[in-house]
Amino acid sequence: MLFINYIDRGVLSTAAPLMQTALHLSYTQLGMLGSAFFWTYSLVQVPVGWIAERYGAERVLTAGLVLWATATMLLGLASSFWVLIALRLLLGVGESTGFPSVSKLLAATVPTQSLGTANGIVGFAYTFGPAVGTLAGGLLMVRFGWRSAFLVFGAASLLWLWPWARVLRGRSRGAGTRLDAHAGPPSPPPPLRLLLRCRELWGTALGLFSSNYVFYFMMSWLPVYLVRERGFSQTQMATLASASYAVMALSSVLAGWLVDRYIRRGGSANFGYKAIMAVAHGGAVLSMLAMAYGAQPLALAGIFFYQAITGAACCGVYAIPEILGGAQATGRWVGIQNSLGNLPGVVAPWLTGFIIDATGQFTLAFLVAAAVSLLGLVGWLVMLPTIAEMDWEARAAAAQQARGLAAAQ
Repeated sequence: MLFINYIDRGVLSTAAPLMQTALHLSYTQLGMLGSAFFWTYSLVQVPVGWIAERYGAERVLTAGLVLWATATMLLGLASSFWVLIALRLLLGVGESTGFPSVSKLLAATVPTQSLGTANGIVGFAYTFGPAVGTLAGGLLMVRFGWRSAFLVFGAASLLWLWPWARVLRGRSRGAGTRLDAHAGPPSPPPPLRLLLRCRELWGTALGLFSSNYVFYFMMSWLPVYLVRERGFSQTQMATLASASYAVMALSSVLAGWLVDRYIRRGGSANFGYKAIMAVAHGGAVLSMLAMAYGAQPLALAGIFFYQAITGAACCGVYAIPEILGGAQATGRWVGIQNSLGNLPGVVAPWLTGFIIDATGQFTLAFLVAAAVSLLGLVGWLVMLPTIAEMDWEARAAAAQQARGLAAAQ
């Protein structure tokens, strides 16, 4: 499902060079189209997490896919800039159902020592989505025009409903219970006010904010950068960008398997995941500098290095909150984390377009991305004391005791 999610959201960036010419769009307008998706995608993450916990993540995923597949097809028929904006907003609402629901399902069914592999597989899916979408979409557009990719990918997305219906029938017969010793009647979720008081939640949100700024900057503008600044053709761009996303996808699976193997052999989940995040954010800074200032071979190396280290971090981005929040709180935790962590999607595409219009090149945009990447080190390393499942009952009792002392004073 997340594989399809990322194919559909990424069609716009692949089509951007052709759409810009056909519809006479400025770089700032292209940036606004990229940002519009995140205006709704970020805002509705929190209610989606609550709805997934209350009414079932399976139903929420089904409704979300139908909504965004419809929006994707309609994008292929639109010609007005403001109609495109409206459909990107609708796409954001539909796709917001993905991560809170998926994380809720994984936290409820997968043991801690396997969450790295599980999230690595999920990470492979959503990072391989842009690889397939960029290559297939780019080739479709070369032959049939930019509208074809929106129509084909939107319609094909609906095919997911058939295998998903089989999964739901299996779960209704009792499949999908947790695989470790924590199985049993679910405990009530912690109150929202307790969740919002967790420093760890704000740490994961800041970490995701940082990594997503760079990721969405790259996802939105890499095709334009390769065509406009580095002189590649539309076909060459599709091949290069697709290959770089494939590297990211493979790295995601490999890193997830390695961190689980490390934990099973007695290693600490805290050290394993924090080490991956440190390498990812530090390496992203070097990659941005290579793309900004390097000659073409170094710039291409920077692209592939960035995709490799970002793919490695994918397993931790959601495994960490799944470990911390547990089955009780993961749906809302990831909803809040994603709501804040996806705000860069609102800023990065638009700001990059504005910078390019103002300066005529990508250099300053890469420097901004490098600076934002450094914030991730604060979120993942400083604001997370220990990555371990939280005792919500103990935290609730401590909070109640603190309120009692405050009232007595």
